Amino acid sequence: MTNDPTKLTQRFALGLSVILLTILVLIPLALVMWRSFTPHGDFELLGPLTVVTQRNLLEVLINSLLLGVLVVLGTTLIALPLAFLAARTEIGRARWLDLVLLIPFMTPPYIGSMGWILFMQNRGLMDQFFPIFGFTRSTFFSMWGVVLVMSLHLYPFLYLILKNALREIGGSLDDAGAICGGTFFYRLRRITLPLIFSSYTMGALLVFVKTISEFGTPATLGRRVGFYVLTTEIYRFTSNWPIDFASAAALSSVLLVTSMIVWYVQSVLADRYQYSVIGVSGAPSRLESLGRWKIVAWGYVILTLAVSIGVPYFAIVGTSVMQIRGTGLVLDNLTLSHYGEIFRSGSLANRALWTSLRLAFGAAILSLLLGTFFAIVVSRTRGFFARLTDVSSLLSNTIPAIVVIVGLILLWNARWVPLRIYNTEYILVLTYTVLFLPFTVQYVKANLSQLGTSLFDAARVTGGTPAYTFRRILLPLIRSGMVAGFIMTFIIGVRELVGSLMIRPPGTETTATYIFNQFEQGNASLGMAMALVTIGVTTIVLLAIQRIPTTAEL
Repeated sequence: MTNDPTKLTQRFALGLSVILLTILVLIPLALVMWRSFTPHGDFELLGPLTVVTQRNLLEVLINSLLLGVLVVLGTTLIALPLAFLAARTEIGRARWLDLVLLIPFMTPPYIGSMGWILFMQNRGLMDQFFPIFGFTRSTFFSMWGVVLVMSLHLYPFLYLILKNALREIGGSLDDAGAICGGTFFYRLRRITLPLIFSSYTMGALLVFVKTISEFGTPATLGRRVGFYVLTTEIYRFTSNWPIDFASAAALSSVLLVTSMIVWYVQSVLADRYQYSVIGVSGAPSRLESLGRWKIVAWGYVILTLAVSIGVPYFAIVGTSVMQIRGTGLVLDNLTLSHYGEIFRSGSLANRALWTSLRLAFGAAILSLLLGTFFAIVVSRTRGFFARLTDVSSLLSNTIPAIVVIVGLILLWNARWVPLRIYNTEYILVLTYTVLFLPFTVQYVKANLSQLGTSLFDAARVTGGTPAYTFRRILLPLIRSGMVAGFIMTFIIGVRELVGSLMIRPPGTETTATYIFNQFEQGNASLGMAMALVTIGVTTIVLLAIQRIPTTAEL
């Protein structure tokens, strides 16, 4: 048995990290699985399926899977042409396009969904400004509207993956195919698509998981049109009387297993259809001129931006300045009083804003400390428990958030838990921390992977203590990753919806719950004003991150 202080410190740190992650992540997930297999108190091997069939929830499961498939198709139809245009044609010179296309993805889905509803509803902004499209209302307020809104939210994700894949494989093989007489569609089918298939399956399956895990759009638009999915039913079982944790756990376990199967399928497909280009340079070919098709191509790009960004934001901004919604967007009906209500000291809106800022800041600090600790432990240790720490610290980023939240409810609401933080604001801080901990872990691990050992060896040779080495060498080198993780946790925590709705203590309002409740209660103008303030705050923080020096500059 070694008495090396460094080895003992590493073992202690590894043991502490395993204990912390077991409490934060593993026990909640284990409780979800256990509760799902004991719906009536006794262990039932087919407990989750029994609940699904007995409670007539099979349709809900089918709806979730169908929605996932249709959104994958929708995002593909939108993203694939955009990615091809950006990677292979002169449109790729428009550097601003990638930044603008991130706006739908960075907009909270429940806010984008509300914008679409306000635009499309009877006597909405479409009726006032674009009445010719009124015939689309019945189609929108159906399952197809949910598919449309979610596809418009997620297509930038698939777009970036496909565009990067197209640029990585270059255009040499495509040029060779053209020289040999291959038509455009032949080259697309036999050269381009096989080479990007691995990247596409990864992106498509990620979109599928994000779709079946999403709560915001199904809760706002889906419930309005009677299209219920797993996430909305889990919320109903944990929030509406009579509370039914058994059914919520059963649906959560089904959602969890489905997500895990998708991740496994993705890894198998990625390994099986991974292609290597031998003997041909991967340098990208020159961006082709579109010629007479330039107007058509730019028209498609502008139409996509108008539908995915213009429509919802026009409705959000317009509604936020309306005094009386039924009067429409006319000069005499414009007001800034809703924004004044948000910034009026003591108002419910103002308290909700400051509560979200305070809770998100607390979660960002806690996530910063824990995430940095876990990342350092994983990078400095080896073995089974190091791998367990690595997987556990990233687990909440790979499984549906609502499953994690149900697990946290089952754990911290249990009578045998000595720490009574349930029904306090601390449970929200803990929830945000668990959900967004992977951001800090990933960013700090990325910094650590770039570091060599020479500086640390030099510090030991010159007599530097571990504390001195950490403070003067390690900490400055990983500071950019720590700050990036802090920022991401903060900005997402400010506008987080599903955890805030399900686990907040009585009488506590956050920006997300305030927006959701105001919209549900018919006071959409106040809700949309709060939505814009929230988006503005997070945008300012994102812009501020660009002023943070990088590791190299430090």
